[in-house]
Amino acid sequence: MKKHLLKSVVALAACVPLLAAAAWPDKPIRMVVPYAAGGGADNTARIVAQQMSAALGQQIIIDNKPGAGGVIGADNVAKAAADGYTVLYDASAFSVNPSLRKLPFDAAKDFIPVSLVATAPQILVVPESAPYKNVAEFLDFARKNPGKLTFASAGGGTGSHLAGEALNEQAKINLLHVPYKGGAPALTDVMGQQVSVYFGNVASTSSYVKSGKLRALAVSSAKRVPSLPDTPTLAESGLPGYNVVEWNGVFLPKGTPPEIVQKLGKAVQAAVNDPKVNDKLLQLGLVPAGTSPESFAKFVQDESARVSALVKARNIQVD
Repeated sequence: MKKHLLKSVVALAACVPLLAAAAWPDKPIRMVVPYAAGGGADNTARIVAQQMSAALGQQIIIDNKPGAGGVIGADNVAKAAADGYTVLYDASAFSVNPSLRKLPFDAAKDFIPVSLVATAPQILVVPESAPYKNVAEFLDFARKNPGKLTFASAGGGTGSHLAGEALNEQAKINLLHVPYKGGAPALTDVMGQQVSVYFGNVASTSSYVKSGKLRALAVSSAKRVPSLPDTPTLAESGLPGYNVVEWNGVFLPKGTPPEIVQKLGKAVQAAVNDPKVNDKLLQLGLVPAGTSPESFAKFVQDESARVSALVKARNIQVD
């Protein structure tokens, strides 16, 4: 009798995670954004989360936990219960930090990729008065004048920094890196001819291109940017395969039931594909994605490998 009772208890315990997954979500979900409120990742997280809340029937509460280049917030999620009620909304730093910083978690093992939300192409811009009109002329000038050109970035390890180093590596040139505390001062100094070039995101940079204050030589993505259809990609401009973009995506802690992973993934995809959300993302200079967990896992793996190879090749370090 005791044996039968024990078997029943064990069988019931085994069913509890399945029942919990089936009922998910039955309370609000906390979405951790490891960056400051009002920034790019925070803005897109709020746009997507609002639509996801409607689809899931539960409120998604944004919890900003900035610091250490996204590490503090990601660590908070890594150590959270794997029940689907704590979600990480991260950015490109997720695949960059393992190569540049000592982390309190294992990015490859402690998270489950859920969905890529969007990618953010960058624009290679120069002062309007620069003598080069296109990438070929720019590269020719750089090779004939070694050590003379500089590239600005929004800080060490940022997307603009890695895009510049990727250009150095593939084009076999040597632009000197000049880091700034953010994109705004970098843009100002490019316009003021204090630095030679800058990889700026579409949202902050395209207006200066359209007003004639900056000249766009190329975009960093594999495809052209809809808002700048006449600006070629770097791949089209003599650097085949060049594709460096920033991105946003959703993750869950390891151990989260597969049913919850799939359900959350479908909610992200539905939100991103909603016409109003899609339009808002495009207005921010993003390329909406919305992918399966499997596809996003492959994307993160490829990005992490690409960044790791670049960091080693260029000996990139951050303070």
